[in-house]
Parts: sequence; structure tokens; C-alpha cells
Amino acid sequence: MGNFWRTLTARLSPGALIILAIAILSTVVVLAWGVPGRQGMTLWTFATNHAEMYVPVAEEWNARQGDPGREVHILSLSGEALEQRLLPGFRAGTPLADLVEIGTVICAKCFNGPVNDVGFVDLTDRIEEEGIGERLNEPSLGPWTTRGRVFGLPHDVHPVLLAYRADILEDQHGIDMGEIETWEDFVRVLGPLVEDTDGDGYVDHYLLNMWETNGDLIEVLILQAGGQYLNEAGELTVASEINARVISTIVTWTAGPNRIAANAPEFDNAGHQMRIEGYVLCSLMSDWLAGVWQQQLPQLAGKVKLMPLPAWEPAGRRTSVWGGTMLGIPKATEDFEGAWEYAKELYLSLDLAKELYERAAIVSPVKEYWEEAFYQEPNEYFSGQANGALFLEQAPMVPRRTASPYNELAKTKVINATVALKLYAQEEEKYTVEELLPEAKRLLEEVELEVGRQMERNLFLKRDEEEGS
Repeated sequence: MGNFWRTLTARLSPGALIILAIAILSTVVVLAWGVPGRQGMTLWTFATNHAEMYVPVAEEWNARQGDPGREVHILSLSGEALEQRLLPGFRAGTPLADLVEIGTVICAKCFNGPVNDVGFVDLTDRIEEEGIGERLNEPSLGPWTTRGRVFGLPHDVHPVLLAYRADILEDQHGIDMGEIETWEDFVRVLGPLVEDTDGDGYVDHYLLNMWETNGDLIEVLILQAGGQYLNEAGELTVASEINARVISTIVTWTAGPNRIAANAPEFDNAGHQMRIEGYVLCSLMSDWLAGVWQQQLPQLAGKVKLMPLPAWEPAGRRTSVWGGTMLGIPKATEDFEGAWEYAKELYLSLDLAKELYERAAIVSPVKEYWEEAFYQEPNEYFSGQANGALFLEQAPMVPRRTASPYNELAKTKVINATVALKLYAQEEEKYTVEELLPEAKRLLEEVELEVGRQMERNLFLKRDEEEGS
């Protein structure tokens, strides 16, 4: 022992020795003190408004338990803080919550390795045995599923509709929006409104809030068209004909003599002003965004209506999907049964479904609630339409998504490809889809190669896929 300490003191500086001594002393004190943690289970969520809704459910649950060990405590963290605790916790075995609520981006990162190493409990068999899968909107399980195994309960569906300025399009111009079935119809019927009516040299109305740098909206439209970046087997499908056609169409909307779109960012004062002034007449709208507009844009109350998205082809899909949240149970929990019972009580609750809709306009993935009266009530904000019923009409048709950890990288690269395609269109003065399609395919092939090289470096995920094949 003496030789050990002599060697240690010879190799470490005085400052390092002091730090080491403090660390050892702190560890001894903590172990001797044995500070008890709070009894019960903890739920982490990234959404403050969710936490506010969950507290009453937890209080009612806790009052029924009669056992402090089964009580639930809600903790709201920022998305960044939650990710910084969760992912290292899975790898290093540091303390985690018993239940964790996360979105699609963080969840995909949890799947970056062998399926047996995913830090959440595999819920597939429980969901099937207890008949929960039959109660849920099936596509809503997609983002929480990897290699055929489900690791979380879905919080939502998030269908996408088209929100439009009814006061301008219908009341002022007498346009019948029911004539619009496809995106081609959309441009043909509404295109004449893209003009400078007051002679100031600037267009007064653009038809759509869309821009080539908005990766969320690009993905929404790709998913609607039947495209995707990776399939359920984890194989890259970026360079598909569908994807190339969608980004080519977006470029024709945002550039050239027949431009119909403008950039009016959500959650942005300038973007809100563009919507209020009617600078953009239509927006892609998820159910959660309908709630945001009601809170942040009261000036549009009674001026907006909803309709199914124009399809990419006749009789095609009239909706898409945007965003998503799940509730998972880390393997580190000491009371899986308690966590599972609470997860079902929370996410499968009619009371919570009602409150989630009334406070945030979000519709539930639990199908048995879809005929509830609160979804059918007219909403004056949407000109008397029942927005809940309109979103739920499309819920079964939302595209099923995959949960690849490489989807976000592909999404970023596709933004770059779309920007490059727009520059190409402007330089070559090519502004039709057919003219742009060859270059779009070439750019997406480059994206597929770049993402593929990153995937090849993940030996753990590759080995897991080979073993499962």
C-alpha cells in the first residue's frame, strides 16, 4: 500500500491529489449518510403543458395507492436536458426515471444499436396480450417500433390537414375549395390569386407556407406521397422516384415564374404577421399546430377553415403526419408492473384524451374515443367546423413511419439536396417537375451514399440486422 501511495503522489500534481481526496471523501460521506431518495416512481417529460395535465392524474393515482412506493412524481425537463440524462443513463447505468415521455427524434437515437440493448422495456408482448394494440390507431405505433418490437405507448396521432383563409378564398373570391382534390388542382384553381393587385411591385398573396429549407414540411409531403427515407427493414430509400418528384415539385412552388409559396415560419412573429395579413393563404396543419394557432393567432378566429390535404394523385392519400410523442419504461425501473399500470392509466385515459384535446387540440390514438361528443363540437376559430372530427376522419390514413436513428441525418441531407435543386433550377431556368427530375434523382442518390457511409460505420446495428435476418 505504501508503494502505491508513493507512486500516486509522485505522478499526480498537488491540485490533482486534492481533487482525488475530495472525491474519495465525498463518496465515503454519501455512503455513510445513506441519504434516502424520494419514494415512489418518477415520470420525466419534455413538455411543460403535458406535465401540468399529468399532475392531477398522478395525484388521483397516489391517493388510491396507500403505498408510497407506488406513488408517481412528475418532473418536467427541457428536451435537451432529458436527452442528456436519458442516453448516457442507458449506457452507463446511472439513475433514470421509471417512465419517460419523449419525441420521435430522441426515441430514434435510443434505437442506435442492437435491439436487445435498447434501454426501454420491450412492450410488444404486453400490448398484444392485453389487447391494447386493437384499441390504438395502428400507424401511431410506427415511430416507437424498431425491428418489429414496440418500446412505447403512443401519445397521439398528429394527422395533417390544410388550413386556409376562408374569408379570402371563399368569401372574397368565391372559390369552391371542394373542387380541389390534388396538388395539381390546388395550383390550377388558386394560382390566379398569386398577383400584385395594388401595383406596388410585390405579390400580395402566396398560396402556401412552404420553403425548401423546412425539413419538417418536406418530410410531411414525402410521407403523404408514400415516400420515406428508410424502410421498416432499416434500408435507405432516399433516392426513390417518389422522393425525387416531391422535392422537384417543392422547387417549382418556391422558385421561377410560377412560384406559389412563401416562407412564413411557425412560432415566429414575422411569420404570424404574414398569416394575419393573408400573405400566405394556406398552411399544412397538424392537430397540435391547430392548438398553437388558437393560442398564438387569435386574430384569425372565424377566418380559417380546414380541409384534407390535396392528394399527389387522384384518389390518393389526403393526409400526412407531423411530430409525435411516446411513453416508455426504462429497463432500470425497480417496479415495472407499477410503471406499466400507471402508463396505461395515463395514456389510455378518456379524461386525459378530453383535456388534451380541449387544451391543445390533439386527438387521441385510442380509437374507442373517436366518437366522443367533445370531438364533434363546432369550433368558432375554424369557422364553426369541428376540427377534432376532421382530424380524426384522416387518422387511420396517416402514413406509418419508421424509427431509424438515421432518419434525422437523412432529413438534414434532403434539405441540402432540395436547396441545391432550387439553385440548379434558377441557374438553368428549369421550372417544371419533369425538367428537374433527373437532377433531383442525382442529388438524392448522393444523399443516399452519404447516409449509407455513416450507417456502415455502426457495426453494432449492422451486426444486429444480420443476426435477425
